[in-house]
Amino acid sequence: MNTRGGAWAAVLVMGCAAALWPSALAGQGDSVPEAERRKVEAAVPTRAPARARKPRRLLIYDANVGYPGHPSRFVGNLAFALMGRKTGAFETTVSRDPAIFAPESLKHFDAVFLNNTVGNLFEDAVLRQSLADFVYGGGGLMGCHGTSVAFTRWTEGAKEDWPEFAAMLGARGAAHQAQDEPVQVRLEEPDHPLLAAFGGRDFQHSDEFFRFGDPYSRKRVRVLLSMDNGATARLQGVDRVKQFRPDDDYALAWVRRWGRGRVFYTTLGHNARVFQDPRLLRFWLAAAQYALGDLDAPATPSALLTPAVRAQEQLGWRLGVEAYTFHRFTLFEAIEKTASLGIPWMGGLSFQKVSSGIPRGLEPGLTDEEIRQVRMKLDAEGVRLVTYYIQEIPGDEAGCRRVFEFARKLGIEAFMTEPKPESLDTIEKFADQYGIDVGLHNHDQKASPHYWSPDAILTVTRGRSRRIGAAADVGYWMRSGIDPVAGIRKLGSRLITLQLHDLHSTGIEGHDVPWGTGAGRTEELLREMRRMRIRPALVGLEYSHKFEDNLEEVAQCARFFARVALDLARTAPGGR
Repeated sequence: MNTRGGAWAAVLVMGCAAALWPSALAGQGDSVPEAERRKVEAAVPTRAPARARKPRRLLIYDANVGYPGHPSRFVGNLAFALMGRKTGAFETTVSRDPAIFAPESLKHFDAVFLNNTVGNLFEDAVLRQSLADFVYGGGGLMGCHGTSVAFTRWTEGAKEDWPEFAAMLGARGAAHQAQDEPVQVRLEEPDHPLLAAFGGRDFQHSDEFFRFGDPYSRKRVRVLLSMDNGATARLQGVDRVKQFRPDDDYALAWVRRWGRGRVFYTTLGHNARVFQDPRLLRFWLAAAQYALGDLDAPATPSALLTPAVRAQEQLGWRLGVEAYTFHRFTLFEAIEKTASLGIPWMGGLSFQKVSSGIPRGLEPGLTDEEIRQVRMKLDAEGVRLVTYYIQEIPGDEAGCRRVFEFARKLGIEAFMTEPKPESLDTIEKFADQYGIDVGLHNHDQKASPHYWSPDAILTVTRGRSRRIGAAADVGYWMRSGIDPVAGIRKLGSRLITLQLHDLHSTGIEGHDVPWGTGAGRTEELLREMRRMRIRPALVGLEYSHKFEDNLEEVAQCARFFARVALDLARTAPGGR
């Protein structure tokens, strides 16, 4: 991309004449000269790093607006089509028609690859909402090179036109030096699944490398490749690399989660050779399988990777603050408190007021704009909402769909709820359809006669989908005389999510105390979970005491969990 001269005057017009092809081999691949095609064919891997869990479809969109487009994108389209076909990992569809992003169309794909897309691709609010909801609800998004200025008004100096997309992708900007700048590329995590192609070794590469501005931050993204500034300066024969950022942090590739969505971006892609190099093609293939949902890989932001968080990744656990802990505050304040503890995850609460500007509960009925504000607040603080408590999910199809659709837009992985038993057939149907787990929450026997104990849960879930199980509230177990360790052991794989408490004593008068200081045998419970390889959606830190001023006690619980997780991870064979 040449950004040194004036803005490109020509506008590349897309619209009704755009083609939709069943494969890039029948579309953009035809624009690749035969000699270049042969290079791609010779370099394409024939084996994928992961087995596809189901037939996968990748949408490749390569339109440019206000910019003539990088010729390399045609080679990229061909490479992805060949990789998908030869490995059996996915099928590709290439399009330049914005209508492909309509909800009824987009739902047929598992991931979207915006291949070097410069400019304001489409302005239709419905289509933008569809793409945002698709990714946040669990779809994949890939971008390369010029995608960092997608949905900007390119001819006006890449003026921002869709801030939510910038947050979703993780960066903005296209500042660069030469189009073949030599750089020493550093593997930030040599053992990360997406970096297996490089064999644990840094490497030299020449391309047009972008330097990014806000919203790029290691608090938001998991950096995979970065510029080794010292080695790059020596390679270029200069004293130091040219400074584009005060922190001199020049990421070249990253992953992130946007809600439940899996996002990958790399600045590579200006030159066609990145799609003709066997090693880089294996990297692209791993990235595609990550975005499609077949290659599991950690994506906790780099700046949040404390030893305790790395231990949780190894164990397949996520410690998250339950919003009820801070329910006397707004959701936005609870998010801030969670972030202040260095905890990247939390559980939501339907009756908690969202914010001073949204004085309503976090419940179905929020507008798309209000949901967008929640997403952006979570992103700004580096927190993901994983679980969500709602007292009851309706048993009628329309009401049930409304709740599940709301959860999809929030990126929820698991409900905590106490529905009528007769509603479970409908709820089970939607749980399987939406891929969202349902944890049946317990209070005491009087308040939750159908769900109050592990035995009760096993009775109502017998013969049902594995997406239906327990949202075990350990505090109520202890007040009801149920041994927490025995309860976990009995539930086994039916444990969907966990609300962990430690009480100063068993029985009805017990109140919360910092984990490990009460009668809950908390460390023994965690060790039993580890032994049984139980990986709940969330290890929920719910501290139901001193609601107005409990931050220090919550921090003590987090420190206790960190100590136990670090100890358990020393012998853990692998994690989430």
